[in-house]
Amino acid sequence: MAETGEAKFGKGCHLHLIDGSAFIFRAYHALPPLTRKSDGLPIGAVAGFCNMLQRYVEGNTGPDAPTHVAVIFDYSGKSFRNDMYDQYKANRPPAPEDLVPQFPLTRDATRAFNIACKEIEGFEADDIIATLACQARDAGGRCTIISSDKDLMQLVGDGVEMLDAMKNKRIDRDGVHEKFGVGPERVVDVQALAGDSVDNVPGAPGIGIKTAALLINEFGDLETLLDRAEEIKQPKRRQTLIEKRDQIELSKRLVQLDCEMELDFTLESLEVQDPVSEKLMEFLAEMEMRTLSKRIAAQLGVEAPVIAEAPKADTAADAPEAIPFEVDKYQHVDSAAELEAWIAKAHKRGWIAVDTETTGLDDMQVDLVGISLCVEAGDACYIPLAHKKGDADDLFGSDDLADGQMNLEEAVSMLKPLLEDPAVMKIFQNAKYDCKIFKRYGVSVAPIDDTMLMSYAMNAGVHNHGMDTLSETYLSHKPISIKSLLGTGKSAITFDKVPLEDAVKYAAEDADITLRLWQLLKPQLHQKKVTTVYETLERPLVPVLSEMEMHGVLVDRDALSRMSNSFAQKMAQYEAELHEIAGKSFNVQSPAQVGQILFEDLELEGGKKTKTGQWSTPADVLEDLAAEHDFPRRVLDYRQLQKLKSTYTDALQDHINPDTGRVHTSYSQIGANTGRFSSNDPNLQNIPVRTEEGRRIREAFVAAPGNKLIALDYSQIELRILAHIAGIDALKQAFKDGHDIHAMTASEMFDVPLDEMTPDVRRQAKAINFGVIYGISAFGLARNLHIPRSDAQAFITRYFERFPGIRTYMDDTKAFAKENLYVQTLFGRKINMPQINAKGPHAGFAARAAINAPIQGTAADIIRRAMIRMPSAIKGLPAKMLLQVHDELIFEVAEDAVDDTIAVARDVMQGAADPAVKLDVPLVVDAGIGDNWSEAH
Repeated sequence: MAETGEAKFGKGCHLHLIDGSAFIFRAYHALPPLTRKSDGLPIGAVAGFCNMLQRYVEGNTGPDAPTHVAVIFDYSGKSFRNDMYDQYKANRPPAPEDLVPQFPLTRDATRAFNIACKEIEGFEADDIIATLACQARDAGGRCTIISSDKDLMQLVGDGVEMLDAMKNKRIDRDGVHEKFGVGPERVVDVQALAGDSVDNVPGAPGIGIKTAALLINEFGDLETLLDRAEEIKQPKRRQTLIEKRDQIELSKRLVQLDCEMELDFTLESLEVQDPVSEKLMEFLAEMEMRTLSKRIAAQLGVEAPVIAEAPKADTAADAPEAIPFEVDKYQHVDSAAELEAWIAKAHKRGWIAVDTETTGLDDMQVDLVGISLCVEAGDACYIPLAHKKGDADDLFGSDDLADGQMNLEEAVSMLKPLLEDPAVMKIFQNAKYDCKIFKRYGVSVAPIDDTMLMSYAMNAGVHNHGMDTLSETYLSHKPISIKSLLGTGKSAITFDKVPLEDAVKYAAEDADITLRLWQLLKPQLHQKKVTTVYETLERPLVPVLSEMEMHGVLVDRDALSRMSNSFAQKMAQYEAELHEIAGKSFNVQSPAQVGQILFEDLELEGGKKTKTGQWSTPADVLEDLAAEHDFPRRVLDYRQLQKLKSTYTDALQDHINPDTGRVHTSYSQIGANTGRFSSNDPNLQNIPVRTEEGRRIREAFVAAPGNKLIALDYSQIELRILAHIAGIDALKQAFKDGHDIHAMTASEMFDVPLDEMTPDVRRQAKAINFGVIYGISAFGLARNLHIPRSDAQAFITRYFERFPGIRTYMDDTKAFAKENLYVQTLFGRKINMPQINAKGPHAGFAARAAINAPIQGTAADIIRRAMIRMPSAIKGLPAKMLLQVHDELIFEVAEDAVDDTIAVARDVMQGAADPAVKLDVPLVVDAGIGDNWSEAH
């Protein structure tokens, strides 16, 4: 691209708008995790982003080159759409942890290339793009939007087009019609009806893109359709359009881009500029991108910067050299004789990598389709067991088994002695899944090694631990994509419909990769001094969690149904009360209508309007107003019930296994860098307990007849660990003496004798005790306690004065993290902090995470140690460990064994730190008993 003159933007000008967020995520997923060698800072996305910018610059020369260009980014945080609808984008998962510190660096990269870089608080990138595209069109120029985002397709036409840079495909009016079935001017109408599950735009239930397009084409536009909804012949569709009108209209406002933003820059300021070589080379050198800096330096005709080799950080890049990924051909095993030969090889070698292929991901209900084995790198096989006849494109196919397979029962019977042989190591990637599959077929696999858990023990916080990432990172090999075999969406097939030739290549490769990873990672455990963590905290948990998950917890479907109905009735009651307070009917789910009543009809103070002119009604605004008026308090009550109903009482019913009547959650050992588990499908760790309605949900988790549920919960474990780690004598003594720690803290801070302690003072001390561990700010504490920020800051200052050891611990931990790029639990778990030295808005978050991680991680390690010891401790008792929820373990126990089980389990939990760590404070475990989880908790 060449620099142009200073002419005003107009006819003949060509504006390029690059969707920066799309570039970032494509760059992140296109490259394996990379870190800056000098300090471990993640830079994989930045490197990919720079390569994409460089290719863009190289490819846009000639007569059709842009005269103006900008990269547009999303501003972190909420947008004005959250003020319209507080659930907007609520379902989106947080950005990957190693990507977060790279966001500001991509902005720096854009500026280093001398390309305009724009983002605006409160608005999404799409709105900025929309405004600039319309301005360019109105000025007589052209605009090309470099993105494939469907939400931007409403802008196409009249001099505005899109370019999917990944496919090098231009999207014009015909392309939009192909996607939506309507022209660009009616895209928002279709989106308003179809909704968007990714952005959590509600739309009209039961209406998809195709139906929406048919309706809009029939009636002309959304408004006409809604006005004439009575004419719709299908009863259910007609009812939906009538009853959900407000929701549909809200959806249209959510998907409609703002083309009239007030910008603090002009089109003229986006004029193309040549890179300033010194600035660009300086940035590339700072990022330690040697290859790219050399290539760009050659193109610019300047000298490449000298980038010194730095000591390697303790990251995945330290892997020994991988075995070159060369494979002649994988074996298709379809006879007992061939399988017997593989079993003999495994016995002779002493190890074997194993992988299963199944019909889905629900390991409690899927069917086994095949098994792959590998004993040497490049020497692997696949044993198909239940593939069906028929074409892979046939969604239904045949129920008849394809030729060239072994009998499932025969193959499992032959493999059972090998898989249970204590002299042969069985190697898996995510062993828990495969072990549960084998357990359902009568095979108890042991001993095991797990490459996923090895990676997690070494590199928690550096990268994810899935096979694809590990293969690309350590083996420089991109595995066959499962999507290439199964497809996606409604046309996806299950693995039993994959042709045998393709299945052999895919499945055997998985076992091959697993073995190669094991050969690389196993020695590193010792090199990185995490062997004890893997051997005592990770690997032994696999059979423990497998047994818990397979047993599951009994759930009373009728109780959930009754709660759903009760919540619905109470919501209707709240809605009636709100209508009465407001003096009129309105849509309680419409933030715009709620805001109008709050700040116009009721004239409450403190309201703020969004840039679109609508009142803002997020939860924090309502909470501030709830102290002075019933209306916002009742809106909060309504919204809370709505969430409980949709997220728990309705959704949990779908997770009840039809064969067992139980819910079988799946625990992930790698769900958090600190060692805490995550619970999935369903998530049982976030069931609320602070409200009466939230606690009621636990009533549906019940004991089987003749049994009780018991819950054992560590008391204030993180405060106890803080007292030990920070060496706070006053806190340690209080725990030893069994004092009320919050009352003691209040007495220390506020000079109030214990016998004169009031509940309010104790509550303040409790909020500070727990808040300090998580690095709470004065603003956060003020909100929690409903006090002025100055008072909250005074409390925090006073706290550190009375307990100086806490400040010393915080400062020392941050300094250690900055120097070593990790922190450590008392049990040796390394929690990597590659982002700790990053600059910008995320620096504070990284520091707080570093302070909290040793405490939370040590607590997680303690309960892991307890869980590992528990099965042997309660062996012989009629008791099963069912659930783990943060610091709590839940058991199902025969009624006549409750006391014995509590005594044994409590002893295990209270002694879980010994003998590895001798804590200066005692661990205390509270116990509860009940017919359901709520009673036991």
